[in-house]
Amino acid sequence: MIDLSFDDPTASFKRPAADPVPNTAAFETTPLVKPTGFREYDARWWFGHPGSPKTPELNLMGVQALGLGLGTLLHELGKPLEVVTGHDFRGYSMGIKIALAQGLMAAGCKVHDIGLALSPMAYFAQFALDVPAVAMVTASHNDNGWTGVKMGCDRPVTFGPEEMGRLKEIVLSGAFRSAPGGAYRYVDGFADVYADDLVADRRINRKLRVIAACGNGTAGAFAPAVLERLGVEVIPLDAELDWTFPRYNPNPEDMEMLHAMAHAVKEHGADLALGFDGDGDRCGVVDEKGNEIFADKIGVMLARDLATVHPKPTFVVDVKSTGLYHSDPVLRDLGVTTDYWKTGHSYIKRRVRDLQALAGFEKSGHFFFNAPVGRGYDDGLVTAIAVLQMLDRNPGKSMSELYDALPKTWGSPTMSPHCADEVKYDVVDRVVARFRAMAAAGETIAGHAITDIVTVNGVRVTTADGTWGLVRASSNKPELVVVVESPASEARLHEMFHAVDGVLRENPEVGAYNQTI
Repeated sequence: MIDLSFDDPTASFKRPAADPVPNTAAFETTPLVKPTGFREYDARWWFGHPGSPKTPELNLMGVQALGLGLGTLLHELGKPLEVVTGHDFRGYSMGIKIALAQGLMAAGCKVHDIGLALSPMAYFAQFALDVPAVAMVTASHNDNGWTGVKMGCDRPVTFGPEEMGRLKEIVLSGAFRSAPGGAYRYVDGFADVYADDLVADRRINRKLRVIAACGNGTAGAFAPAVLERLGVEVIPLDAELDWTFPRYNPNPEDMEMLHAMAHAVKEHGADLALGFDGDGDRCGVVDEKGNEIFADKIGVMLARDLATVHPKPTFVVDVKSTGLYHSDPVLRDLGVTTDYWKTGHSYIKRRVRDLQALAGFEKSGHFFFNAPVGRGYDDGLVTAIAVLQMLDRNPGKSMSELYDALPKTWGSPTMSPHCADEVKYDVVDRVVARFRAMAAAGETIAGHAITDIVTVNGVRVTTADGTWGLVRASSNKPELVVVVESPASEARLHEMFHAVDGVLRENPEVGAYNQTI
């Protein structure tokens, strides 16, 4: 363990530049923090990499300013000045973490550095080390060149729009508060503490062969070993750390990753594949036949299983997710209560805590399990363990049989047309207004009457046959988010998509999709 004092609280920062500056020799003489990097519930910036023609949105002095701003916010909130930090495996992430720690120490914070980590490992450290705040350096599954920070000071929740908005004001105005007493501590061997906690009192008795797909992301350093300790046979897939992501984006919503998992399942005769995103807080599933099961359907399966163990539970579900959480007769018979809420790990985490729900499920694969299953934060390995325990409790059934037992619906992946950060919320406001006007005028969408409009997060418009479409702004990329589902037919799924896309195309700021149905 290393303890270093930081005795110079007089470090001063100029007000960060609001717009990118040229990448010249003078680049690091002024803090650079692009305002749009402050998202609804975390922060993401294009940091760049050698050879990239794209203009950076953040520099290391800007990261120091961010750390000092976070420390200043902790002062304002009256929180203890102690922060857990860690970093993902990207080549520049350690340097960013050190710059962030310098800013935190300038604000008088004691920094507990757990080293290379998954985001949920940093959340766990808040409990294990009894440290109230966290600042995890990661861009999750974003392309190489991106960086970001996931932050919070009230475990297990992370910052929401109010805290992120105030942090943005502090950093961009330069309204920093320096203080003495800053210190640094490196916590040696914390990954073992995290892994020991995950496997404690957990053992899978059923013989299972599992593909552990990591997409060359940070999860490759941890996930295969943890799963092996549970007693299952593990076949690692793309577990070597490589921040260029040479095969596919480590994102369990991305069809390329799901296709790779499906191929590996068939090649190795595995019982299922588990796919982890770039920072290990999400998990995707492919069954033994190679069927790519979207995360919201996995959530329904887990809800069914958990409701047999924990009577009449409440589950929180994001608005992108399947309507089965309300319509599934098995969940109704088990006395399940479902609450649809805003998409975003910070929103769902808070809602799970506030409602004392057993779990929260997002279509993106962020799952949040409260006690006794978890501690309320999103952890892809806790999700993976819950899936394996579900199979363990159903020894006569395969993953595909559990999936086939769900009522049939036709759903899309999460589709993301490009839309600049500066205008995406305005575009969504226009789309919401357009759908509201259609409903008020008695217009149909895709040939069917509009029966419900939910605007808790973007707009989710539903027709009489249960077919629905969603449009919202991405919280961490310059994109919109589009999801459609139909319990009626695949044809209705496509009709709804084309109708929703037609409304989107009324806005010239909306660009091409990353993937479509």
